[in-house]
Amino acid sequence: MNWILLIIAGLFEVAFAACLGKVKESTGVEATYWFVGFLICLAISMFLLVKVTQVLPIGTAYAVWTGIGAVGTVLVGIFVFHEPATFWRLFFITTLIASIVGLKFVSN
Repeated sequence: MNWILLIIAGLFEVAFAACLGKVKESTGVEATYWFVGFLICLAISMFLLVKVTQVLPIGTAYAVWTGIGAVGTVLVGIFVFHEPATFWRLFFITTLIASIVGLKFVSN
């Protein structure tokens, strides 16, 4: 169950990063709404991260959380913000995913 919560926390990290990107693109009230979304996603992500670190090792949990956030944010950047999807970018994202999976397997 804690691993599922950690994945959800990582997805909320992706959401708050995406909200930051939308804040940058928006103005006025729309930017305010995206900023509020950022704050809500940030709070949920941090709450879940704190909760899972009470059971999982902090080093592993934090690495997995940031890894999910990094991979997810790059994918959101590519698919939503039309950032380039170069070979090397995708190659290193793949190695990051392999590292996250590896951490899961070597953790108790």
